[in-house]
Formats: sequence, structure tokens, C-alpha cells
Amino acid sequence: MRALARSLRQVRYLSQLRGGALSLNGLGENEKVPILCNPAACSLIKHSYDKEIRRYLNQSLVLWRALSTTAANEATGAVGRAGPLLEYERRTTSGELVDGDNCQVDTLRVLQRLYEQLIEHEDSCQLDRYKASEKNARRRWLWSRLIPQSSYSPVKGLYLYGGVGTGKTMLMDLFYDQLPCNWRKKRIHFHDFMLDVHSRLQMHKGVADPLEVVAGEISDESILLCLDEFMVTDVADALILNRLFRHLFSKGVVLVSTSNRAPDQLYEGGLQRDLFLPFIETLKERCVVHEIGSSTDYRKLGSAGQSFYFVGKVYSELLKQKFYELIGQETPGPEVVEVVMGRQLQVPLGANGCAYFPFDDLCDRPLGAADYFGLFKKFHTLALDGVPKFALHNRTAAYRFVTLVDVMYENRARLLCTAEASPVELFERIVTVADAQKISPRTSSRSQKRDDIDLCVDNELGFAKDRTISRLTEMNSKEYLEQHEANLQDKASQSVDEKSEALQA
Repeated sequence: MRALARSLRQVRYLSQLRGGALSLNGLGENEKVPILCNPAACSLIKHSYDKEIRRYLNQSLVLWRALSTTAANEATGAVGRAGPLLEYERRTTSGELVDGDNCQVDTLRVLQRLYEQLIEHEDSCQLDRYKASEKNARRRWLWSRLIPQSSYSPVKGLYLYGGVGTGKTMLMDLFYDQLPCNWRKKRIHFHDFMLDVHSRLQMHKGVADPLEVVAGEISDESILLCLDEFMVTDVADALILNRLFRHLFSKGVVLVSTSNRAPDQLYEGGLQRDLFLPFIETLKERCVVHEIGSSTDYRKLGSAGQSFYFVGKVYSELLKQKFYELIGQETPGPEVVEVVMGRQLQVPLGANGCAYFPFDDLCDRPLGAADYFGLFKKFHTLALDGVPKFALHNRTAAYRFVTLVDVMYENRARLLCTAEASPVELFERIVTVADAQKISPRTSSRSQKRDDIDLCVDNELGFAKDRTISRLTEMNSKEYLEQHEANLQDKASQSVDEKSEALQA
């Protein structure tokens, strides 16, 4: 009885998700489907042609087919993978996730469609890393150099964009986790991806077209590329993206990406943007663009906590006290972190996975994402003293702080800090052009002398600040900090097991 009730709940849920407009493995929404049922059900159909009942029965077939897919996957070793839709239902039923809104549900439908298309075209997309023989690989390598070839994927990618905290990363990760393990796939933060690209370009200096070589290497490793937080702020990135992705797409790469910005708003107001515009057209040509229109910030639904975010300079000593408590019996001292391409980052104080920095040492120096990624490969906790309010005079430091928080969030690191104000107040003088017009509309009767001369009008930073505020709020929540502790315990247990195995060997 419980199994029946659970099945009915899944049918009802899928009916709510799909809204009757579904296509699985060639099944169109207007096609009539014969359904075997018991006499009671047939009687029900005979006596009622209510639209909702017919949709309900159609969706029962969807569930049956999804469950059949699951059974087939189990037989081939891909246990429990029936796509992001059923996995989302499983997680919400078990309480791992809170029920999302209609905008998340619509996005899940799009992701499920992409998942089904990839499964259907697995061979033509060459997703299975083990199927191609070495002989075929050598043949492709030879012909690709004798005769330039293009091999665009039959499946279009997906570009998800929307406001902060709407679940973009969670939904993409849910989709990614359901993909077969033997596929050529990669999930990476956009900052990290571009660092890898520039590092590869350094290695291929002197080649006629190093971007084509780099694209070839990336496509050999990953045909399905999932990029989180697509945000272009660097002119060096902007100038190479179009050529890079033209090469990638021509080699069959399928892109799935999340962003806070619509494609047409990427790199808005950036230097030499006219050279970047062709990339936007390339992106829209090879990806389905889907907006998550939710206004809910799910990061702010967790339990609030104020134990590690201290407002006021008077708490600097308390911050150090917390730092010393976390490192335990170890003695902190200066440390050096290796960054990409031989660079090094000096850490003023570090011990037991915890690092201490004055704000100026980490965000008011010429550092970037590469330095921050290097830092959090070695440390899991950062104590940051003296985060200021941001405005025009320290705009560059604001950009670095945004990048720092992005990298910390990506690595699920813990932040202790003293700040001049709350997260929202830190960025209150950072605005977009549209916001600036509302604050200080330009009229003939208005004098510019009344304007806030330290107001920073920056579209990229103005959009990015909302994400940073949201992430700072979540990183200080009870749930985030408990998960951080659980991750540390798991790593400690894994380390002990590895040492035991090494000793036994």
C-alpha cells in the first residue's frame, strides 16, 4: 500500500512538473498512447473524459518509462540514473532538498530533455570514453591534420541564467551527477576553466593557432563541458572566447553553463566589447538559452548565524582568538602557497588548514582567481580582518573580494571575518547604470554637485554584488557551517584509512 501511495505521489508530481507537454524518446505530446489498465480504471476512463484524468494517465506512462530506464541502467551498471527529474523528486521526498518553485521545475524539464537527447545520441556525440579504439583515434588524428574537419554535436547545449540563489548551480550539479560515469564530461567553475585555458596557451606558445590546439586537448578530455558562474570581466578572456568556443563547438563539445547574466548582457560595458559580440551570437547558436525567473533566494532560507561574521573593527582581537581556537595545538606561522605557472602566494599566518590575512594583503594587491584557487587547495578556512565598505575609490578591491567569495564558495571553505558593515551595506554604493539613473537622474535642473562622488557605477560589479551578498549569507548559516564540519571529518577519516592501507602494504 505504501509503495502504491508513493507511486501515485510521483505520478502526481510528474504531472505537475510536465504540465502534460512531454516528449520522451520520440513520444510526442499529441500522440495517443494505449494504456493497459484494470477493469476499474477502464470504467473510470469510460465515464470521464476529464482533461486532468487523461493527463494523469499519460504521466503514469512517463513514470513507468522512467522507472524502466532505471531498471535498464541498473542492468548495465549505471545504477539509479533516470535523469534529473526523478532524482529531484527523490531528494525532495527524502528531505535532502526543499521543494522548489515552478521556475526550478521548468528548468528541470529543460535539463531532463537535454539528458534524454544526450542518452539518445551517446554514440554520435562520442561521449563514451572507452568505445573509440586506439586505431580509430589515430585515424581521426591523422585525417584531422590532413583535412580540416568540423564535427558539430547533434545536441545543442544549455545556457541557464537567473538571479542569485535561484538554484542554478544545484540544478546543474543534479543534472551532472546523473550522467554516466564513463562519459567524457567535466564540471568546473568558469574562473578555474579560464585559468586552465591560459595555462595551456602558455605551454603552446609559438604554435600557429594555439587556441585550436587547446580546444583539441579540452575536447579530447571532455565532450560535455559544464561551466558554473559564466561571468566575463577580464579583457584577456573576452578577446579569446569566440575563437576558443568556435573551435570547441566544431570539435563536438556540448556546453552547459550557468550565469547571472543573459547572453546579451555578458561583458556589458567592457573594453573592446565589439570584438566580444560575435561570441554572444556563437553562444546563442549552439546553446538553448533558458531563464530561471524565480525571485526566491534559497541561500537565505537557511538558519541564520552570526558566530563568524563580526561587524566593527573592535572585533579584530576576537577574530584572532577564534583563529587560534580553530588551529588547536599547532603553532601558526608564515607559509607559502604554490600557484599556477610558478607563482607563489605568501600567507601571513597559517596552521592546521586555517589561514589568516588582513584584507589589504589579500584583496588590495594584484592577486586574482589563480591565487585564490591555490590558497584553498591548501586551506579550508580563512580568517579575514578588516573588510571595508566598497565604493568607487576601492572598486578593484571589490572585484577581488567578489572573486574571493566565489572561489571560497566553490571550494565550500569557511570564512571568519571582521567587516565594516553587514554584507548588504558593504555594497550599497556599488550600483548598475539603471540603478544610478534612479538615484541620480540626469535633468537640466539637477546639479551634478549633489551626486555622490564615490558612487561606483559598474554593471558587472553591480550584478555580481547580489551573488556575493547571497553567498556570504549562506556561508554564515548553520547548515553551511555544519556541512563544512562534516566535510572535514570525512576527509580526516579518509586520510586515516589511506595511511592504514599504506602501512599494511
